[in-house]
Amino acid sequence: MPRIDSFLWSVRLYKTRSKATEACKKNRILINESEAKPSKEVKKGDVVMIKKSGIKFEYKVIEVLSKRVGAKLVPDYLQDITKIEEKEKLKLQQLAQKTYRDKGAGRPTKKDRRDLENFL
Repeated sequence: MPRIDSFLWSVRLYKTRSKATEACKKNRILINESEAKPSKEVKKGDVVMIKKSGIKFEYKVIEVLSKRVGAKLVPDYLQDITKIEEKEKLKLQQLAQKTYRDKGAGRPTKKDRRDLENFL
């Protein structure tokens, strides 16, 4: 049985094993609604919840694996069961980031911050 940090890395939910381990230590990973330590083993049928930037992503483990797989093969091992409300939150968050500042515009100037404060 693979460890949760290794599994999250192998299905490409985290870029590195160390980032997955760090998320476990910060209690951002839940397995079957209980906090998961990095060494917790994943079994077929487990529900993994990941908290990222205020949004709770949920995945059901279809098959366990220990080696990293290509992005096209991930649906064979993991099923996304995230609630619609959480997906809407993500879309709103992404939209807010786009409207707040244009990409490549750099840091807001003092005038930009004042204008924003006056607006709010």
